[in-house]
Amino acid sequence: MKFYPLEPISLDDAKEVQFRFVRAIADVFSGSEFFQMGDVGVPPSGAPLRTRKVERVLAKFFGVEDCALVRGAGTGAIRLSLAAYLEAGETVIIHDAPVYPTTKETFRMLGLKTYIVDFHDEKALSDAVHHGKLLYIQHTRQKPDDHYDLGRVIAIAKRVRPELPIVVDENYAVFKTRHIGVQVGADVSTFSAFKLLGPEGIGVVLGSKDCIERIHERNYSGGGQVQGPEAMEVLRAFTIAPVLIAVQSEQVSLLADLLNAGSVPGIREAYIANAQSRTVIARLDEPIAPQVIAACEAFGAAPYPVGAESKYEVLPMIYRASGTVLESEPALKPYLLRINPMRAGARLVVDILNKALAKVRSDHD
Repeated sequence: MKFYPLEPISLDDAKEVQFRFVRAIADVFSGSEFFQMGDVGVPPSGAPLRTRKVERVLAKFFGVEDCALVRGAGTGAIRLSLAAYLEAGETVIIHDAPVYPTTKETFRMLGLKTYIVDFHDEKALSDAVHHGKLLYIQHTRQKPDDHYDLGRVIAIAKRVRPELPIVVDENYAVFKTRHIGVQVGADVSTFSAFKLLGPEGIGVVLGSKDCIERIHERNYSGGGQVQGPEAMEVLRAFTIAPVLIAVQSEQVSLLADLLNAGSVPGIREAYIANAQSRTVIARLDEPIAPQVIAACEAFGAAPYPVGAESKYEVLPMIYRASGTVLESEPALKPYLLRINPMRAGARLVVDILNKALAKVRSDHD
């Protein structure tokens, strides 16, 4: 097996991201305003005033024209962005890889056709941009052998067809990579606040003023608004997320090194992968992954995700390999573990794995 994980930012870089984010808050909010939880309702501005100010902070921090906080988490953000550009029956250009299930459902709901191209083939990509109304890119890896560079894909598309809208799914990439799509030429970036320690159900759309205005205009209903207190919770979560994510990434690397050094007898090898979040994929010597996962839960590991790095996820997660990995290597399903330390250190994960494997072996004797 071979994976091409995205290059993470360092802990020192993450500190600078935090400092820049707080500077953006200070540029928009007064000190006393930031201590207020936020208003609700639909004033003449079309949304709670605090929500609009939070959107201004996010737009300023990411260096884009505008921002919209929306309901429906990352899926809602993607859906509203595509609907802002496309009509039913029009074609979206996508990478030749398994489509994330909720995105596939979005294409179906909106009545969109797809034109598939391998993003690694620059000549084919140059031709493909003439075959659709929008280019849709998932920033993180969709299959193990994906290694295309986001900026390069965007640059090729814009060089051939500058007017082509480009929407990027940034889930699992924000605050982890040096740039997101809108910072390297895309029109829109979308992601879930929940995956960055924020409140449930809130999505973020960043980028083109035309797209954001269309989303705001269509979302007039009070029940559809992200209320002020929720928006302020997003702001507080995003302040602490970069450093916590960098520590987690550091422990992912350490865990892979420990496993490959033989710290857990019974694990043959370990890889770092973006599947979807940055995790360790561990290969067992025996086809006992379901039993190991069950045993790990008894020793303090989470056996499934909540939001894949949400505010609820503190304990390390030891889980089955992702659907995209298993689709490419189905025979390995009983051999593979997906491991994310979350807020834990790598050595706790090693301890849990050793205890779990010992229990599984004793149960089989």
